Amino acid sequence: MVIDIFLSSYPLFLKATWLTVQLTAVALMLGCVVGLVIAFFRISDSKVLNYIAHTYITVIRGTPLIVQICILYFGLANMVTLSQFWAGAIALAVHNGAYIAEIFRGAIQSIDRGQMEASRSLGMSYPLAMRRIILPQAFRRAIPSLGNQFIIGLKDSSLVAYVGMQDLWGTGLGEAASNYKQLETYMVVGLYYLVLIMIFSYFVNKLEARLARGKAPSKQTKDNTSVAA
Repeated sequence: MVIDIFLSSYPLFLKATWLTVQLTAVALMLGCVVGLVIAFFRISDSKVLNYIAHTYITVIRGTPLIVQICILYFGLANMVTLSQFWAGAIALAVHNGAYIAEIFRGAIQSIDRGQMEASRSLGMSYPLAMRRIILPQAFRRAIPSLGNQFIIGLKDSSLVAYVGMQDLWGTGLGEAASNYKQLETYMVVGLYYLVLIMIFSYFVNKLEARLARGKAPSKQTKDNTSVAA
């Protein structure tokens, strides 16, 4: 029974859940840094930087994540000592970075170009205008897409089990092999992932709602507009 497996193995699965959360958090933070850098390459006037970004995105989006994890883990093992955790985190960051780059690029380019021109006319440098004027608005617009990508990243983290990491899926594979109850064990693993994604989705939705309230005009502004009309 599913409930029996859940009760007998929950300490092991809770530990694996925490490892999965840590791995996903590190991978997505690194992925945001990579994605932002590649996004700037994509919108740069430099043909070299554009070519680097385009090649990176094409290669990463055109190859399976499991292949990237294995290449990174087994390939770099010949040059540097890389733990399973960091091999998985870096591979997930590189993979998610390609998608996050396109999210950031679209959000930045959706901001009216006039805002950058107005900022420059006020004496701001390009980096300062980007940091103070453009990026805050772009991040706000990117939140829904980033939330979806983070959820995908959480589920994709299960692939690190195939390089021996005992995350949720890796622990589930081990438990299913020992208790010979594959279906029930995999259902328990699925429930853990479902709970994690529901919790994460809740916080993303709260953040979206808070940002939406921040954009809404105040009651006084509405009243003044009505009177003026």
